[in-house]
Amino acid sequence: MKRSFVNEVIREADAFMRSFGVILPPFAHWSPDRVRGPDGALIRDRRMGWDITDYGEGRFDELGLFLFTARNGVADDLARGRGMLYAEKYMISRAAQMSPMHRHNIKAEDIINRGGGTLVIELFAPDARGDIDRDAQVTVLTDGCPRTFDPGAHLKLTPGESVTLLPGVWHAFWAEGADVLIGEVSTVNDDVTDNVFETPIARFSTIDEDCTPLHLLVSDY
Repeated sequence: MKRSFVNEVIREADAFMRSFGVILPPFAHWSPDRVRGPDGALIRDRRMGWDITDYGEGRFDELGLFLFTARNGVADDLARGRGMLYAEKYMISRAAQMSPMHRHNIKAEDIINRGGGTLVIELFAPDARGDIDRDAQVTVLTDGCPRTFDPGAHLKLTPGESVTLLPGVWHAFWAEGADVLIGEVSTVNDDVTDNVFETPIARFSTIDEDCTPLHLLVSDY
């Protein structure tokens, strides 16, 4: 992706979130130099901030996702079972824009439709090896209520609804009808090592530096 395109996505995403009353933390608007400096040490270490990916495929409108990590703990605390064990993200899935099939080894997450269109989530259970089980039903919690689905079923979340996805549960998602603002509340987030994709694919994009960055991405750290 070109840096100029990334800058435009950031501007559009900020305006979209504000339309739903979401105001990002102050560090979201820091200059690249400030994020690179001593003030940004924890932000860089915990990989908080802007994240825009086309999964290395160059088809952002079809295969991509906008994310902003607002807060994040550390793996050491998670291993100890005490400390900052949680993370929070905002995401935007554009209409008909796929986030590809994947699972997490460690992270449990609530995915929340915060507004816009319908969020569609395709679900599979893992088999004994952690691969997709195309024969087994999968059970998830939707706002505290357990629901069981056939393999590959499409769970549809309207604004205000959410689903809890435990480690190992395979999922892909996209917006239907209109762009969707997504909230994610989870255990500590590690996008470098804790994303397992069905098909090998890049989690972070290669950036063509055709202009200066408006704000740094977590992949710039």
